[in-house]
Amino acid sequence: MNALAKRIIPCLDVKDGKTVKGTNFVNLRNAGDPVELGKAYSDAGADELVFLDITASLEGRKTFTNMVERVAKEINIPFTVGGGVNELADVDRLLQAGADKVSINSAVLCQPDLINQITNHYGSQVCVCAIDARYDKDDWYCYIRGGREKTGRKLFEWAKEVADRGAGEILFTSMDHDGIKQGFANEVLAQLSEIVSIPIIASGGAGKEEHFKDVFLQGKADAALAASVFHFGELTIPHLKQYLKKESINVRI
Repeated sequence: MNALAKRIIPCLDVKDGKTVKGTNFVNLRNAGDPVELGKAYSDAGADELVFLDITASLEGRKTFTNMVERVAKEINIPFTVGGGVNELADVDRLLQAGADKVSINSAVLCQPDLINQITNHYGSQVCVCAIDARYDKDDWYCYIRGGREKTGRKLFEWAKEVADRGAGEILFTSMDHDGIKQGFANEVLAQLSEIVSIPIIASGGAGKEEHFKDVFLQGKADAALAASVFHFGELTIPHLKQYLKKESINVRI
C-alpha cells in the first residue's frame, strides 16, 4: 500500500448550497460556492474531493443532489459525497447524480449491516466509512449526528468492524484536532493503520505543509483531507505537492 501515491483531498462541508467551515464542528463561516471551489481544486491538482451535506434535512437533500449533478459535470477527478445517507436508496440517488463514492457515518453506527448492503450491492470501493471520534477519559469514542452525540463504541474496535464488513476506506476525523490547525492526530492514525488493512484518510488538524508530511510519515495515512487551509488560501495544492515531493513523499504532480 505504501507504493501508492499519497492523496490530497479538499473537503467541502455544504449547508444550504454553500460551502461552510467551522472549528471543532461549530462556528461555521461561509467559504463560497461548492461547485466553483470543487472545479478550482480539480484544476489545481487535487486527487479527490469530498462533499458533505452537513445538515441533510429533506430540503437540503434536494439542494445537495442538484449540487452533486453540477459537480459531476464540472470536474474530472473522483469525488465522495456524504451526509444523511441512511439506506441503499440514498446511495443510489447520489451515485446516479454522479458521485464516485459515498461516505456514511451516523447511520452505520446505528445499523452496521448497511455497510455490508452497500458493499454487496455496489462494491467496496463505493463505501467510505467516516468515523468522528474524540478522546474521552480513558479511550477514543465514536460520535454521531455531526459530532453532537457520543456513542458507546470505541474507535479501534469500530474501525476493525467497519473493515471486516467490507468498507473500502475509513475517513477518520479527530474532533479534538478539527479546525485548530495544530497537526493531525498522528499517533492514533498510526494505530489505526496497524489495525486495519484498508486505506485511512486523515482529517482534522491541517494548518501548514509540515502537518501533511507528518501525517504521511508518522500517521501512516494514505490520504490527507483538509478544508479551511485550502478554502481560505493559506495553502495551495500545487505548492503543497511540490513540498511533499521534495520531502520524498510519493504524490501525483
